[in-house]
Amino acid sequence: MNIRPAPFWIGLAILCAQGISAQEAFQYRDFRMGTDLPSVAKLTSTPVTAAKLIHARPVEMKDLEWRPRNYSGAATPQNDSVDLILFKFYDNQLFKVIVDYDRRRTEGMSAADMIEAISATYGPVSELPSRSLGTPTLQYGFPDTPLGVWGNADYSVTLLRVAYPAAFRLVVASTRLDELARVASIAAVRQDAVEAPQRELDRLQRDAAASAAAQEKLKTENKAQFRP
Repeated sequence: MNIRPAPFWIGLAILCAQGISAQEAFQYRDFRMGTDLPSVAKLTSTPVTAAKLIHARPVEMKDLEWRPRNYSGAATPQNDSVDLILFKFYDNQLFKVIVDYDRRRTEGMSAADMIEAISATYGPVSELPSRSLGTPTLQYGFPDTPLGVWGNADYSVTLLRVAYPAAFRLVVASTRLDELARVASIAAVRQDAVEAPQRELDRLQRDAAASAAAQEKLKTENKAQFRP
């Protein structure tokens, strides 16, 4: 029997532990990246039909909003620090979670306080970005400011300060699915632009046909009831 030395097993245990830790971090709360829409809807007690269709092709993409305070589960939503969560799905796979924190629940907290709290879940911050790194989100014309980034090649966690209204936002994303969604969104916008003239023509024709049908119906009714 080939007996491995103790250092081999110790190293293997460390690698396994790191792998498990990385997998556990690849989610936000109970929501793991790659989960399908029905599963997320069930966790949030939200109907699947509440999801908004963003693009139908080349790949179906949907968004689902959830306010934890409206959740009737066993937790105490009135004490939840989250105001709104936006779940984004690519081909029925959760690829991004955007978390807007309740300003009342984070009032008085600094960027350092938020980084410390998030590091307790996702580990040491990977990068303290500056505005030169870009603005992952834009709201009401005001760019959000990146405050910290966690993650690795597989996932990213970004803390942002929202300019207006002043608040904190967390974006958890699958790197692979996020890139696929970005490419698909670009393709969808281009396809929409190409098809826009024909869609407008079809709409005008439908409107004209509906108007003509309505006029014909009125004509028939009025003609039958008319008395000179």
